[in-house]
Amino acid sequence: MKKLGLIGGTSWHSTVEYYAAINQSINDYYGNNTNPPLTVYTINQAAVHQFQKEDKWDSIALMLTEGAESLQQGGATAVMFCANTPHKVFDKVQAQLNFPVIHIGDATAKEILKKGIKSVGFLGTIYTMEGDFITKRIADNGIDVLVPEKQEVLVELQRIIEEELTYGMVKPASKKYVLNVIKNLVDRGAEGVVLGCTEFPLMIFDEDLKIPVFDTTEIHSKAAVDYILSE
Repeated sequence: MKKLGLIGGTSWHSTVEYYAAINQSINDYYGNNTNPPLTVYTINQAAVHQFQKEDKWDSIALMLTEGAESLQQGGATAVMFCANTPHKVFDKVQAQLNFPVIHIGDATAKEILKKGIKSVGFLGTIYTMEGDFITKRIADNGIDVLVPEKQEVLVELQRIIEEELTYGMVKPASKKYVLNVIKNLVDRGAEGVVLGCTEFPLMIFDEDLKIPVFDTTEIHSKAAVDYILSE
């Protein structure tokens, strides 16, 4: 098996989901308790949030680059950011490394294409919804990507993520709000929804919706397993 490095901490709650999903999949593959050679590097989420608010993305890129290099020194031959928003600086970090960073958007696009879906709604942090560093990677595969149109909706989704989900809190009123946002995207033509923040799968589940749900935590974890088991 190939050794993979996980850069987590954004938040640690979703990093745990990555770790569990990857280990469980490898257990299932071997039919026993064989575990993969994973190394985890946790960055300081409080610092990341502060840099985001100050628009200091170069500082976030430096944190991720240092994390990736530390993981390489520990034997990892590839790494992944265990969240969507850090991919805003994917190109900058990848350019500093001589080994691959497995992109969450590319993995998600592949899963959407497998379902034969041509239009998806996308929910994430305000940075992923206003920017195109994830949505364009998906759209480049011929998939129409819809995001909420109203600024107040983007702001409220960001608040739910930052003030609730990153602390592991799931409030019924907030879940109802997110489900209503998804309904509006469906009304605009979305055939499925991408949970483009790795915190949303802590709140939204397949059984909550009648359309396909693309859980980026689960999808990215599958891409990790594919890499670990690749020849």
